Amino acid sequence: MLAQLPTRTLHTHTVVTDGRHKFDGVLVRDLLDLVGARGQTARAIALNRYTVDIPRHDFYRFDVLLATHMDDQRLLPEDKGPLWIVYPRDDHRQLRDIRYDYRWVWQLERLIIQ
Repeated sequence: MLAQLPTRTLHTHTVVTDGRHKFDGVLVRDLLDLVGARGQTARAIALNRYTVDIPRHDFYRFDVLLATHMDDQRLLPEDKGPLWIVYPRDDHRQLRDIRYDYRWVWQLERLIIQ
């Protein structure tokens, strides 16, 4: 399903890695539009069962990426993969707030729209 969507590239810093990185993947909003998602909240669940609710409007307000690659390397489960929700932190000052840091879900297993 992800292969049907256009890929995007984002360069940004994270709070869990050193330096600025290149991320490739698809915009979360493109995926939500493709599947016709309707709810107002996305519950993101990671492989380790970390769970956080993300307001749907985040995905339309910012170019939030569902990253599959970092620095041209496929994300693997042992290193933040297979999917990582990545915000354009360097592009928007307000995204440097801890509230947004909790929404960077790595090892994403599932998104449930509520």
